[in-house]
This record gives sequence, structure tokens and C-alpha cells, in this order.
Amino acid sequence: MRSIFRDDHLQFRDQVQRFITERILPHYAEWERDGITPKSLWTDAGAQGLLCAGLPEPYGAGGDFAHSVVVIEELARANCLGIGFSIHSDMVAPYLFHLGTPEQKDRWLPAMAAGELIGAIAMTEPGAGSDLKAIRCRARREGEHYVLNGQKTFITNGVNAGLIIVAASTDPDLGALGISLFCVEAGTPGLSKGPAMAKVGQHAQDTCELFFDDLRIPADCLLGEENAGFKHMAVELARERLAIALRGAAHAEGMLADTLTYTRGRKVFGKRVIDHQHNRFLLADASAQLTMLRVFLDHCVQQLLEDTLDPVVAAMAKLNATELQGKILDQLLQLHGGYGYSSEYGIGRAWADARPLRIYGGSSEIMREIIGRDL
Repeated sequence: MRSIFRDDHLQFRDQVQRFITERILPHYAEWERDGITPKSLWTDAGAQGLLCAGLPEPYGAGGDFAHSVVVIEELARANCLGIGFSIHSDMVAPYLFHLGTPEQKDRWLPAMAAGELIGAIAMTEPGAGSDLKAIRCRARREGEHYVLNGQKTFITNGVNAGLIIVAASTDPDLGALGISLFCVEAGTPGLSKGPAMAKVGQHAQDTCELFFDDLRIPADCLLGEENAGFKHMAVELARERLAIALRGAAHAEGMLADTLTYTRGRKVFGKRVIDHQHNRFLLADASAQLTMLRVFLDHCVQQLLEDTLDPVVAAMAKLNATELQGKILDQLLQLHGGYGYSSEYGIGRAWADARPLRIYGGSSEIMREIIGRDL
């Protein structure tokens, strides 16, 4: 048993596995075709305590980050990277919990934990991804309101979202140090959403563009301090990057298990695929590398539970996990031969779904830059 998990975590894992088996897997192909996950899944997940699992009651399910890890890992291991629970629970909700006023937390977090309000975070723009100082979305103060103008893109949960945390520049002369965070509710005049974007993978995940046209929000929708958004994001990004790393590792572990089953049953040149030494060595390398990665990630989880996780170490976790995930999934697909590129087996979808993990949350190149600057 992994040392970071207690008995209550293990019982919760059984509960999450049942939920995925009964409520997600029978419908996942349909959601892939539809390009969106139904809101009813969110309320069902909220009723089971799967959302905001790591936040205390009444703002969440009353667990700790290890409960969140269970949800992250089980969805990834089941090859369900298109379910956007982690963005909602492990990114949006912690921003609110750590930065929000009591009124903001009471207003939005209980509804998020219940799945009645779906969260998204809007940082990326058509001309600004990892380079936050290039953000062009503007927010200007007018009396007791802020007025937002601009555009965001690649917004996970964007179509379903009822609450969006928006990064906007309140002082362009300060660059990245002039960014502030705002809570914007869906339906606010001046906010419009584009249709679900067509993507290479993660088709069940609703991703869209957002447009702000003289959108007016009360000044109390400012999250944290004005012009402190970059500082706030720097703190929260360590958790986000560890969550992505955990998704990458568990996803690769799940697909390795599926591939072991396939290679034991498929014969080539009169022998099982796994009985060819080259193939067996590939699988052995994958198992050894993922085991070593798992030990490191568990150490990172323990540090986050103790509030000692260094952002540079979190960058290392994301870089290692997502790069290894991509490498291993490519090899596992190859072991399936032509079937790997068909929709009959999950490895093809897994391969496509995994690709953006090396981009969002900070690309691998940005992770290398963060690590390199610290050397």
C-alpha cells in the first residue's frame, strides 16, 4: 500500500472506481461524439463527494489532497482524460478557497462541491499562453465596478462553466505584475462563449473561447489583491502542475495494464506478442520507469499535504510525468499494431488524449525554463 493513503482514502478509491464503472464508462463514447459531458454527471459526482474532495466542509467533501489524488488517478487510469473534474476541483476551487473572501467562498464553493456550479479558469489567450505578460484582456476600474474587455481561448469546461476565474491586466505598464483575477458568472451581460472547439483528442471535454465585451462586474468580484494575480497564480500553479503530473502517470499506468492484457492474448509469428524479447523489454522498461516516477510523485503529494511542495519540484514532476507518458503511450500503441490506430481499442484515444498534457499548465519548454533558472 502506498504510504500517502489511509484506510479512508482506500475506501474512497473503491467508491470512485464504482462511480466510473457505473456512471462514466457506459456513456463515454457518446460524450466523445457529443463533444461535451452532461451537467447531470457533475451533480451525480457532487452527490458522491467526488468534487472538491480535498476541501473542508461546507466548501468541499471534507477530505484532503490525497482524496483529490484518488479522483485524479482513477479517472486517468480508466482512460477518461476528457472528464474535467480536476480543473474544477483542483484548480478553480483552491483559488477561491485560498484567495476568496468569506462571502465569495459561501457564494460559490458549496454549489461547486455539489456539482450545481461548474468552474473554469481563463488565462490563455490567442496571443498569450505560458507568457502571462502578453495578456491583452483588460480590466479597468469604474467606481464600484470593473469593466472587462478581451478574449480567452482553450478554456476547459468553458461551455458548461457557470463560474470562470479570469486573468486580466489591470495595469498594462507593469506587464505580468499588473495582472488581477476576477470571478465572472456565466450569463453576465457582455460575456459570450464560442462553440465547443474541435480538438485532436479529449473530445468529451468541452473546450471553448470566451469573449468579454464591456462586461461589468461588481468590484467585490476581484479575487485576491489587485495587481497580485501573477503572485497568486505562481502559488497555485504548483498544485495544478502536480495534478497534471498525477494524471499523466496514472494514465500511462492504466494503458500499460491494458497493453499487458492485449500482448498476452495476441499472437504474432506463432508466439504471443509479449513472448518476443524486444516487446517484453519495452514493457519491462515502461514498468520500471513508471514505478520510479510513482515514488517521486507520491513524495510530491506528501510535500503538498505538508504545504512544503516547491514550485520548481512541481515543474519537475509535470515535465517528467508528461514526457514519459507520451513516450510510453507511443510505444504501447505500436505494440497493438494496426489495431492501435483503430477506434476498437482505447490505446489510440489515450495516445491522442495525452498529447496536450505536455502543453497546458505550462508547456514542457516552460517547465525546463523554470528548472533551468533555479540551477
